[in-house]
Formats: sequence, C-alpha cells, structure tokens
Amino acid sequence: MKANTHLAITTCLILATLMQALDTTIANVALPYMQGSVSASQDEIAWVLTSYIVAAAIMTPPTGFFATRFGIKRVLLVSICGFTIASMLCDAAQSLIQIVVFRCLQGALGAAIIPLTQTVMFNINTPERQGRAMSTFSIAIMAAPLLGPVIGGWLTSDYSWRAVFYINMPLGILAFIGTLVFLPETKVDYHFKLDWIGFGTLSLAVGALQISLDRGVEQDWFSSREIITEAVLSALAFYLFLVHVFTTRKPFIRPALFSDRNFIVGTIFTTVLGTTTYAALSLQPPFLQELMNEPSITAGLVMGPRGLGTIFSMLVAGRVIGQVLISA
Repeated sequence: MKANTHLAITTCLILATLMQALDTTIANVALPYMQGSVSASQDEIAWVLTSYIVAAAIMTPPTGFFATRFGIKRVLLVSICGFTIASMLCDAAQSLIQIVVFRCLQGALGAAIIPLTQTVMFNINTPERQGRAMSTFSIAIMAAPLLGPVIGGWLTSDYSWRAVFYINMPLGILAFIGTLVFLPETKVDYHFKLDWIGFGTLSLAVGALQISLDRGVEQDWFSSREIITEAVLSALAFYLFLVHVFTTRKPFIRPALFSDRNFIVGTIFTTVLGTTTYAALSLQPPFLQELMNEPSITAGLVMGPRGLGTIFSMLVAGRVIGQVLISA
C-alpha cells in the first residue's frame, strides 16, 4: 500500500472514531440545558445518555457478522453515514421522546465504527508497526471521551446544547468521503449466518442490566418492582445465553476464545479501564454543575487534564511497544 493511501485511510479512520467516541460524553455537560429545553425531569433526561449506551452495547457484538456478510467498507460507510444523520436528527429534536429515539439510533448505527476501524488499522500495518499505529489511533478512542466534556461545555456555553450534535457533521462528511475513496473493498461471505438466539439473549441481558444499574439510584434499587424485574430479566437472559453457547454448534461467542490468555487479560484491563473512566466522566459534570454551581464551560475544563494525560501515555506506550516487538 502506498504511503499516501495509508495516511489517508488512517486519517479517515481517526476522524470516524473521534466522532463516535466524542458522543459518549460530549452531551454530559449539556444535560441541564436539554432538560429545560424539552421540559424533562432529572430522571427523564438521564435517558439521553442511557439510550445511547444501551444501543451501542447491544449492537457492538454483531459487528463481525455484518462485516463478514456485507464487507468492512460497506458496513463502515453505513455506520458513518447513519451516525451523522442521527446526529442531525438529535440537533433538530423538539421533545424528550424524539431526542431519546435519535440517541438510540446514534448508538446503534455508530456501534460498528470503533471495532471496524481497529480491524482496518491492524490489516494495513505490519506487525512491527501495529503497536505504534494502534497507540496513535487509540488517542482518538480514549482522549475523545475525556475531551468531550470540554468541547461540550464550550459549545453549550457559547452557542447552544444543539451544537454538541452539530459538530459531528463535518467530521462525519470528511470520514465518509475519505473511506469511500481510499478504503479498498473486502471479501464477503453471503452464506455466513448469525446466531440470532445467542445475540438476542445477550442483548436482552446487557440491556436490562444497563437500565437497572442506571435507574437503580432513582428507584431505590431492589425496593422498586421495576429494578427487580430488570435484574431478574437480565439474569435469566444471561443464563439462557450461557446454556445456548455451550450447547449449540456455532454459537454467537465461541467459548474457545477464553482459552487465549492474551484475550482474557486484555478484556479484564479494558473492563477495568472503561469502568473507572466512564463512571467519573458521567458523574463529574452533573456534580460540578448542579452541586457546585459551576458553569458548563468550567465543568468541561476540569475534565481536560485527564485527556492530556491520556494522549501523553498513549504516545509513550506506542514507542515502548514498538521497541519490545523489535527486540523480540
């Protein structure tokens, strides 16, 4: 692959990832302004975040199926285009129901962006360059959610809460055009089938668990019939998923994956990192705005140093990984 084409593909992938990753947190500092605009309670406006996260969590696992069945390029183009259009719809939303529905679309359509962009980055880089390439690429994945509140606070303070969704348009258009022009087609297998039972039970388990955790505080946890119902539904669906995985010939998730030590360690570290990072990102902006009475721009700036630290660490990790691979 020519150097110019390689650079163009990498740039497009980073733009797409940046767009999707920003939206996980950019709306956090704008929630109080959305709440007044659509006349929603604090409990109701939280669905703007919950709907996005639940939809993304459910639609991420079948990404491999869609990429195999229709090709990485086609799925990536649909995801980028759909995510951008859903962002425009969020910007134009006039009620709480509309914005929650459009945020669901955002999460569902954009779920494939990060897994597919990571796959392409591995494919276009040689093994000795993969460490440095992925560390640079990971800056967008990790720094964007950390910088999201900063950008969101600035846009909300100087313009409007609707601007936090409008910013996706230029990023989405550039990423779509670049992907369409530079990314080569991949092989497809139209006979590849998805384990719909496994996908359905896992989606139900994850969705019910996420909703119960998100609404547990407001509903006083297990003193609420709603939380009990969601917890039981999640546990039952996860049990059915496990039974199905170990009894079917081609399960949605192959148990053999968990015999790979590197896969298990990577999954554990990613889980710990995601839990500690996103928990703080979701709680700090409301804390600063509602309890400390700070403006949205200040709440965003308080989150900024974490993003700078992440960028620095990613760059150092890329060089270290490259040296280790060369030595090995």
